[in-house]
Amino acid sequence: MEIILLTDIAGVGYKNDIVTVKAGYGRNYLIPQGFALLANASNRKIVTENVRQAAHKAEKLKKDAEDIASAIGDLVIDIKTVVGESGRIFGRVTNTQVSDILKAKGFDIDRKKITVDDVKSIGSYSALIDLHKEVKHKVTLNVVAAED
Repeated sequence: MEIILLTDIAGVGYKNDIVTVKAGYGRNYLIPQGFALLANASNRKIVTENVRQAAHKAEKLKKDAEDIASAIGDLVIDIKTVVGESGRIFGRVTNTQVSDILKAKGFDIDRKKITVDDVKSIGSYSALIDLHKEVKHKVTLNVVAAED
């Protein structure tokens, strides 16, 4: 029996794959649970159209992420923080701070997509911005002492 998978199923296949399974497995489990469709001509056309549209959307999202990464370029962000006498900072440099500074510079990036290295003293560090599953961009952070 040929079916079209609607979700990833371990040992069987991935979403939108057309696979052959035993009739009982398909008829009694996969189709009633909503994990698969019968692979007739109309369902095949629907799935191929959905795959084509999803690929187009995914390509557009990736291109947008690449455009943002190129716009950010080699941006260096200065973060002012309170520093003790030994040069160690009080508190932390967080992804929220980096997100707010990027927003002030015109880049609206969610804080959850930013990973900041462990910052313990003044100096130069890096932050990784995850713009897309295939597009990641590094930004340099300059941690400096705040003026009193």
